[in-house]
Amino acid sequence: MSSATTPKPKFELKMGVATREAYGQAIVELGKANPNVIVLDADLAKSTFAAKFEKAFPDRFFTVGIAEANMVSIASGLALSGKTVFASSFAVFLADKGYDQLRACVAYPQVNGAKFVGSHGGISIGEDGPSQQSVEDYALMCGLPGFTVLSPSDEFCARALVHKMAEHDGPVFMRTGRAKAAIIYNESDTFEIGKAKQHGTGKDVAIIACGFEVAYAIQAQAALAEEGINARVYDMHTIKPLDDAAVAQAATECGAIVTAEEHLLDGGLGSQVARSMAKSRPVPMEFVGINNTYAESATPEQLMEKYGLTAPYIVKAVKAVLKRKTV
Repeated sequence: MSSATTPKPKFELKMGVATREAYGQAIVELGKANPNVIVLDADLAKSTFAAKFEKAFPDRFFTVGIAEANMVSIASGLALSGKTVFASSFAVFLADKGYDQLRACVAYPQVNGAKFVGSHGGISIGEDGPSQQSVEDYALMCGLPGFTVLSPSDEFCARALVHKMAEHDGPVFMRTGRAKAAIIYNESDTFEIGKAKQHGTGKDVAIIACGFEVAYAIQAQAALAEEGINARVYDMHTIKPLDDAAVAQAATECGAIVTAEEHLLDGGLGSQVARSMAKSRPVPMEFVGINNTYAESATPEQLMEKYGLTAPYIVKAVKAVLKRKTV
């Protein structure tokens, strides 16, 4: 397939490691600090980077084979016995194949110590194709009562949120990515579950994004500034519970919102933001995401371009929403 011909933004971000690799680093840090931490994986430890924990703490690492549903049940049992358990696999396998167990064994009894990490989320997994591209995971996991749902934007965000997951009261799901992520933060930045990170104070429009889309949103912000449009960006790394205060602030101070996510438009970040905004101050919205389709096999760059997820598409959405802005 050929890539789209939309122009690339001039503003470029430095690339760091993938958020899946940051997850591997963080669980090793947790393992050193807390002997109660256990890691499970479903025969994909090298890909999820759980293998880092296996190497450091082989007696606290268990692979369950290609059996994600069993892994979820085991995680629940270990957590109910007092352990802090991180269970990882590809997001599509964990969320889809393990959903019944996530519902019955974790969400329903509200198992505190069970933490789940879905790697290779979205279509940026690339050539592996739609059977392994998780585009429904936000919606599925947000549909589980009591679950917290996270989607970090870079390595520093991911590492910090893994530590927050261990401290958090209740079950958590975090999506990580296969591809290297642009560096947005540094070691000194702090993160809180349920609290968005704001970039800029522009009052023309607010762009609320998560995961890889945060970097594209910041690129779009720079491109818009060249045209005299002042945007602010919110990194909504916590999709559930959403930062309602940040959404209300965006609506009140900007009067227009664009959401951006590497996920189906149905049931994802945009849906969460729209529901939140409806409770505070409804304003015009546009949505950047995957529109009612699965993707295909191609390079990550080709897929993100073809399915309208790159910075120029966010710029286009901003211009569309500004035409409908009334204040």
